[in-house]
Amino acid sequence: MNMEDIAFLDATEQAALVRRGDISSVELVAATIERIVRFNPRLNAVITPLYEQARQAAASVQADAPFAGVPFLLKDLVADLAGTPRSDGSAFVAGHYIATTDSVLTHRFKQAGFIVIGKSNTSEFGLLPTTEPDRFGPTRNPWDLDRGSGGSSGGSAAAVAAGLVPAGHASDGGGSIRIPSSCCGVVGFKPTRGRNSYAPDLGDVAGGILCDHAVTRSVRDSAAILDATAGPLPGDPHIAPAPVGPYAQETDRDPGCLRIGLGTVALTGETAHQDCVNAVMDTASLCEGMGHDVEVASPGLDSGLLFKSFGKVMTGYLNWSIRKWALQTGRDPVEEEFETVTWRMYQHGLGQTAGEYLLAWQNLQKCCRQFAAFFNDYDIWLTPTLVKPPVPLGYFSYSHETRMQHIERLGHFTGFTMISNASGHPAVSLPLYWNADSLPIGVQLTGRFGDEAGLFRLAGQLERAQPWAHRRPPL
Repeated sequence: MNMEDIAFLDATEQAALVRRGDISSVELVAATIERIVRFNPRLNAVITPLYEQARQAAASVQADAPFAGVPFLLKDLVADLAGTPRSDGSAFVAGHYIATTDSVLTHRFKQAGFIVIGKSNTSEFGLLPTTEPDRFGPTRNPWDLDRGSGGSSGGSAAAVAAGLVPAGHASDGGGSIRIPSSCCGVVGFKPTRGRNSYAPDLGDVAGGILCDHAVTRSVRDSAAILDATAGPLPGDPHIAPAPVGPYAQETDRDPGCLRIGLGTVALTGETAHQDCVNAVMDTASLCEGMGHDVEVASPGLDSGLLFKSFGKVMTGYLNWSIRKWALQTGRDPVEEEFETVTWRMYQHGLGQTAGEYLLAWQNLQKCCRQFAAFFNDYDIWLTPTLVKPPVPLGYFSYSHETRMQHIERLGHFTGFTMISNASGHPAVSLPLYWNADSLPIGVQLTGRFGDEAGLFRLAGQLERAQPWAHRRPPL
């Protein structure tokens, strides 16, 4: 097997090659570095190479770890890796912070055998559903270099899609795992709130809106990675319901006959682009052919209250981020070190009171109760991941003149993804469809709170029915 074919294997199979001795971890890391050097100038997915550290780690892998010797990217947001810089996508932070310890999540990635080979690009503080930070430049979509990779985990998603690594760390605060997965044609699984810990430095982020996991080439990788990283630590503020067994075993299990609600209109009221409708209708037909009951149904909730309240919570998150970094680095925020939209949001947040923030959360919780009630009648909510196919670079550009257009585009783009961040439900974007322009269109499955197992069963069934492993972008 040549290195080009190995590059497009999933992490489970790459680890199996290492365990069998078909390739050494040293060789695999060297080949990965070569691919990043060759393709990253076009993609800009990796912003902080950690090659020497990776080579050293490859020389002493733990052979019995599930992903022993497999290269991996760490998103440059929230998660720390000792001895390496972190910027959260911002010029205000870049060059002013070196981590002294690993985050628990990073430690668990490493314990699983992954070798961190670099840091992946992200939007500033993970705020936007695109990865085009001023500080590091845009990450381009491997399927069309003039289009965005989605965000905020666009660096990891583009790298996985392009075969630079088989899996990469990602985080999700409004769709930031699922959005880039849809844009780049990979698997993006958002776990239940509290499934992965933010220890040791954080309890939760934005009251639990943010969560971390990974983007992968296969469903089985996503499940096995979650097995390796999931689990609370004492003092964690959110504890997800304990799984019955390993998630990796669920991907091959029959999900039974599921009742699936089908939606093609986002919670903003925006009807999805026809390509996205085609993708979800095609998936609905697949589900019916496998014995599931599918009917048109979506959660009923006050969408205006949802999006307004979510915006206030995210404004609070941004102000927390900037104030935390100001204290940590001993530097005062100045306008010149932030993107225009970030600075405007920060200034707006300075006038937002603690009471307004808590009231916004109260209103979000009201919407979340309405959303959760949907799962009294349905096992799965099946939707497009996004209302549009991958959009051109610059689609979310912000100026004073385009402010309202910017806000509208943000709301519509996340119209299917944001609710599960507010509610904490698990959701996954699957690359089940490509349009006539050869662009990937993600399909989203949202499940009951705590029921990642049910999502993995259906996702695995769909992957077997309509596989995507053979698809490679035209690099």
